[in-house]
Amino acid sequence: MNEAQINDLTVYWQPGCSSCLRAKEFLAAHGIEFASVNVREDDTAMERLASLRARSIPVITREEKFVFAQDIDVLANFVGIELNRSILPVKELVTRIDLILAAAQRYLPQLPQEVLNTHLPVRDRTYLDLGFHVFMIPLAFLDAARGKELTFEHFELTPPVDMNTATGVIEFGEDVRKQMNNWWRSIEETGIPLSVLTYYGRHSGHSVLERTA
Repeated sequence: MNEAQINDLTVYWQPGCSSCLRAKEFLAAHGIEFASVNVREDDTAMERLASLRARSIPVITREEKFVFAQDIDVLANFVGIELNRSILPVKELVTRIDLILAAAQRYLPQLPQEVLNTHLPVRDRTYLDLGFHVFMIPLAFLDAARGKELTFEHFELTPPVDMNTATGVIEFGEDVRKQMNNWWRSIEETGIPLSVLTYYGRHSGHSVLERTA
């Protein structure tokens, strides 16, 4: 792959998207130049992606070819980089997820209700919505691991109207933590599913769990 081909890359992303940030940091760390398109600021960006039949971000394009960049291994292959990285075991990933969920439960009630109802900068999402979203991420993975599909809609959901306080979201989060730990105990002997279905294709269970963490 020559330099001109590499520099034809375009990254479609939006603020607050951890997968977008990870993809851009990966390319930058490997010295790969790319055009950057914030789909929240470019009115035609999603239309261009739709013409490629890509309906979510992050997406990396080169002319008419593209990949969803949620999976770093897929992105590396697309740009011609051979990865040599350590893979954390499932138990470690589950432990890290639980630590993050516990932290969210601890910090969310420290925000006053009027702050929880405030929208984040340049995002159509409140701080309470974000707290709920933290717990939806592992729940989306669990749905896929149980044979359903991890959908883009999982990440667009906001708390139900009757879950309008930190307490309600924390209780929801506690249930998700229990589900995650019960799932880990159920597969500790047999192993994680070899593949799971997601809105960006079928991928290894381990890679989707890693992205979740």
